[in-house]
Amino acid sequence: MKNMRLFKKSVVAVTVALASQQAVAAGFQLNAQSATGIGRAFAGDAVIADNASVMARNPAAMALFDSMELSLGFETIITDISVSDVNYTASGPTAGNDDVGSTSVAPNIHFIMPINEKFAWGINAYSNFGTRTEFKGALENSVFGGETDVKSGNIGIAGSYRLNEQWSFGAGLDIIYGVGTFVRGGAELAPPGFPQFAPETTLKVEDADGWGVGFNIGTVYELDENNRFGLSYRYSPQFDAKDDKGQEISLALPDMAEFSGYHRLEDTKFAVHYSVQWIGWSAFDEIEFTNLNLADSPVGGVNGSYTKAYEWQDGWHYALGGTYYLNSDWTLRAGYMYDTSAQDKLTSISVPDSDRQWLSAGFTYHIDQKSNVDFGFTYLIGKDTSAEEYLVGDTPVLTATTRADAILVGLQYSRSF
Repeated sequence: MKNMRLFKKSVVAVTVALASQQAVAAGFQLNAQSATGIGRAFAGDAVIADNASVMARNPAAMALFDSMELSLGFETIITDISVSDVNYTASGPTAGNDDVGSTSVAPNIHFIMPINEKFAWGINAYSNFGTRTEFKGALENSVFGGETDVKSGNIGIAGSYRLNEQWSFGAGLDIIYGVGTFVRGGAELAPPGFPQFAPETTLKVEDADGWGVGFNIGTVYELDENNRFGLSYRYSPQFDAKDDKGQEISLALPDMAEFSGYHRLEDTKFAVHYSVQWIGWSAFDEIEFTNLNLADSPVGGVNGSYTKAYEWQDGWHYALGGTYYLNSDWTLRAGYMYDTSAQDKLTSISVPDSDRQWLSAGFTYHIDQKSNVDFGFTYLIGKDTSAEEYLVGDTPVLTATTRADAILVGLQYSRSF
């Protein structure tokens, strides 16, 4: 399954180690679970439970359904990532600009099956992380540019238990597969310890793939039918990926925790909802490449190794949204999210990052009482950020200004049985 998920060490290593595209959030978080969520900036998504996609954010919310539920759709991610004011001094001053954005499509499917009034189970497939970048300008053949292509997919199975009218609990397993390509050039500029391939290729890891297993838990508290709260936690594993040459990549993925609330105002058609999400990016301190194949190098040999430091900080999402139940056919929604940067003191051109703002809107059209179509749109606004790269010592050999904006479009069909 080749859906975008940087989860794989290969995927992540590639996506983070040099990928310069932040799909839709800080770091390399994707947020591609549902079109409904896109339309409200994922505000309240761990508890609203208006379709089966809620199980991707909080397994306990499956207890809110009394019939079988199916949701399937896709998200299109159009990134606009620019690297400007490039000053590359390692081989003499070099100035230039580069546009390294791309367009990607991430599908998703979710199914929930209530067993009785107490128990329910569900299965889904989607992506939490992913990125793709390819430099074509001044950094095409540098140790900081090159190509990064990461795809990942998450298959989840979960169960929920309703304790009473107020409390529900849930837990699930995540089976993650990822595949990625990582190519860097400029061997003559490589720092000590960096693999010395032929001059045109310093590091080349192609189609490295691997598997990982994580888990998620959650709870829902229902004050009444119009007011409820959700809390969830997701553990993400460390990934180890290997390509056909035996080259390996290792990196840690972030854990995540989310608190959501939903409140429909009494005797009105309007509801307000919100979320606060913590992302443990501080676990992502480095990417390690081992057993690198140097057989094609002028100096020959095998078993090279290289470690790229990142030293990220934990991130936060703050989202607020509203839903207007216009009539039996149409539901309208909108939302805003503020998303904090994962980068701290150590910045990088290979992974442009900054605080970001989400402006979101969407709607649901109810085909009949059991089926509907969702559409969601988000404009993600980054900001100009100064980045520096080092080879040896404390003097940067590359400085640049990076910016990452994006447009997210989601379409989804949901049905109850």
